[in-house]
Amino acid sequence: MLETSARLLSLLSLLQARRDWPGQLLAERLEISPRTVRRDVDRLRELGYPITATKGPDGGYRLDAGTELPPLLFDDEQAVALAVALQTATATGAGIAEAAARALATVRQVMPARLRRRIDALQVTAVERPGVRERPQADTEVLVVLSDAVRVREVLRFDYAAPGAEPGDGPPRRAEPHHLITWGGRWYLIAWDLDRDDWRTFRADRITPRTPNGPRFAPRALPGGDDVTAFVAGRFQGSGDGWPCHGEVILDLPASRVYPFVSDGVVEPLPATDGRERCRLVLGSWSWHGLASSLGHFDADIEVVGPPELADAFARLSRRYAGAAESFS
Repeated sequence: MLETSARLLSLLSLLQARRDWPGQLLAERLEISPRTVRRDVDRLRELGYPITATKGPDGGYRLDAGTELPPLLFDDEQAVALAVALQTATATGAGIAEAAARALATVRQVMPARLRRRIDALQVTAVERPGVRERPQADTEVLVVLSDAVRVREVLRFDYAAPGAEPGDGPPRRAEPHHLITWGGRWYLIAWDLDRDDWRTFRADRITPRTPNGPRFAPRALPGGDDVTAFVAGRFQGSGDGWPCHGEVILDLPASRVYPFVSDGVVEPLPATDGRERCRLVLGSWSWHGLASSLGHFDADIEVVGPPELADAFARLSRRYAGAAESFS
C-alpha cells in the first residue's frame, strides 16, 4: 500500500483524469478501503481542492474547477529538486532561462510557507564552462518536435545546416530519431540516417524540421547495446566513430586545473611525483596538428603516451615554432 503522501498524489491524479469517479472504483485502483478514500478526500479538501460528492447507486467524487490553485503537494526533497532544476536551466542550452525563472516564481507562490522558505534559502548559480555561453541555443519548439518524433517512432524529415551554411542549402535529411540528449551545453539528436545508412549525431540548433513526419519505424539497437550514455561518450570522447584523431598525454598539471577547459575529453588524476600533481588526458580532434596545438594551450610539460602520429605532430610543430622564433630574431 502506498504511503499517505504518495496515495494523496495518486488520488488527485485519478480525479483529474476523468469527470466522475465511483468511490468503490477509486478504492480498487488505489488498493485501499472506501473508508480510506473518504478520509483522503477530506484531506485534499482541507488543502483547498474543490472535491464534491456525486449521487448515484455507488456514490462517487468529482474534482471541480477552482479559481485558485491550492498548495502543491511537494515533500522537502521534491521542493529542493525543483528549485535546483529551474535555477540551473540556463546551462541546458534550450533557451528557457527566462521561462524557468517565471516558473519557479509561480510554483513558489502556491507552495506552503515552509517549502517556500526552503526554496528561498537555496540559491544556485549555474556556471558554464568556458565557451559554452557563446554556443547557439536550440529552439524550444524544435526540441518539442524532435522529442515527439522520438516518442512516437516516426521518421523525421528536416533541413540541416552544415557549418557556415543555412538550412535548406542541401537536400532534406531523413532519419529515424532514437534519443534527444544534451551534452556540454548543446542539444543533439541521435538518429539512424536513412540516406547514409549509419548512425549520426545531429546538433538540434542546426535542425529545421519539415512536416509531416514520415512513416513509423521499428527502433534499432545502438552499437554495443542500448547504452545511450556509453554511445554518446564514445562519439564525443574520440573513441569508436568519433573524432578521427585522438591521443593520450600526461600533463604536468593537477586534474582540477585541466578539467574545466576540456568539454569532451577524459581527465584522470595521477599520483604526485616529486611533489608535483599530474593528470592523464585523452582528447580528440579533427587533425593531429590540431590536437597537438590544443594540448599546447595548457602551458605545461607534456608527455605523449600515444599514438606515434601525435608525437610526430608535436615534432613538426616544434620545428615550425622554432623557425618562427628565429625569423623574428
